[in-house]
Amino acid sequence: MIGTFLKTTALAAGFAGWGLAAMAASPSLDLVAPLSDYKIYVADNTQQLLADTKRLVAAIKANDVEGAKALFAPTRTSYEKIEPIAELFADLDVSIDARADDYEQGEKDPKFTGFHRIEYGLWVEGSTAHLQDYADKLLADVTDLDSRIAALTFPPEAVVGGAAALMEEVAATKISGEEDRYSRTDLWDFDANFEGAKEIYELLRPMLQDDPDFIEKCDDNFDTVDQVLAKYRTADGGYVSYEHLSDGDRTILSAKVNTLAEDLSTLEGKLGLG
Repeated sequence: MIGTFLKTTALAAGFAGWGLAAMAASPSLDLVAPLSDYKIYVADNTQQLLADTKRLVAAIKANDVEGAKALFAPTRTSYEKIEPIAELFADLDVSIDARADDYEQGEKDPKFTGFHRIEYGLWVEGSTAHLQDYADKLLADVTDLDSRIAALTFPPEAVVGGAAALMEEVAATKISGEEDRYSRTDLWDFDANFEGAKEIYELLRPMLQDDPDFIEKCDDNFDTVDQVLAKYRTADGGYVSYEHLSDGDRTILSAKVNTLAEDLSTLEGKLGLG
């Protein structure tokens, strides 16, 4: 969960009413094309999320613990890539992606739902026995998210600011390992956040041509983070358990992600949105 930043942005922008007239008042109509392309990217990922969630739910319904475990991390990646938009719907974000810490009774709280409740059931409880209703709710929430995103006109600030927010989240909270604390599939989330941030940057890159030094620096920083993550990729395209990383590994990863996040945090100002 990226936090209140994008939720506040969404309210300030009045995202439900954004349209071409609002865009005309923005600093540059050059943003229209990138926002349109980004909406396609998000739509593709929500469709993938929905398809993968159906497979995950089917495994849970079949009481296939190992099968559900194998599907868990890949399913989450589509959500992590589009968090800047998914978090605009605060109710669904809480239901889909909240952690046990957000609830008074922790893992035992009946309000604790979504991916991480399922993760807890699979890795800690080692059973799907108590996950049937949670699986149904997750699928209903993801279906709802897909419908809402399809009807949404994206707020420019949420998209442009989302690149930095994704990297800041990795550095601020995910490096600690608190996100996927039961499965230790954290690196899958890191990579998805990285890919989501890179997609936004690449779409905005043509608007930054008058600042070649900034482009070069960002390109180099993206390459650096990718190289660090590549050290932990497995032959099947996945990632090693986060437990395999030493404190030193985590410190290096945090530093590289922070550097990238700092550069991306200037995008709004460079594009006249700050």
